[in-house]
Amino acid sequence: MTPAINTANKHKIDYTIHHYIHNENALSYGLEAAEKLNVAANRVFKTLVVVNEQNKLLVAIVPVEQQLNLKRFAKASKSKKVAMADPKAVERSSGYVLGGVSPLGQKRLLPTVIDESAVLHQSIFVSAGKRGLEIEIAPNDLSKLLNSSFHSIT
Repeated sequence: MTPAINTANKHKIDYTIHHYIHNENALSYGLEAAEKLNVAANRVFKTLVVVNEQNKLLVAIVPVEQQLNLKRFAKASKSKKVAMADPKAVERSSGYVLGGVSPLGQKRLLPTVIDESAVLHQSIFVSAGKRGLEIEIAPNDLSKLLNSSFHSIT
């Protein structure tokens, strides 16, 4: 069990766990997950950590096939400016290794914005806290667990 799975269990949220054998040479962890789980890439979301002008960490959850639009994210998070966070800071803050960073079960809950495209799906996939492990969850349940909002951030 990972902290992400424990969080879903603690809050009695419906979810499904999906395992796959992670290839260390994969260029994109998220696209690898979509391919190996045989699901559309627009249903697999990556967890990105950014830092704002006040050096505060924030989380963006976006489809793996798209890129985070930093200006849109800044506006959605009520920040003046954001940039991608340092990878070491991400690992320290979240308790997860890159490629396995889950939005759930991080050491502390960070302000989070989920791309609005998530609500187009009954369920989406996010990392369950390890490379090769995904949690399938309803977008509204994920948002509730993270106390997050939906905005156009890609």
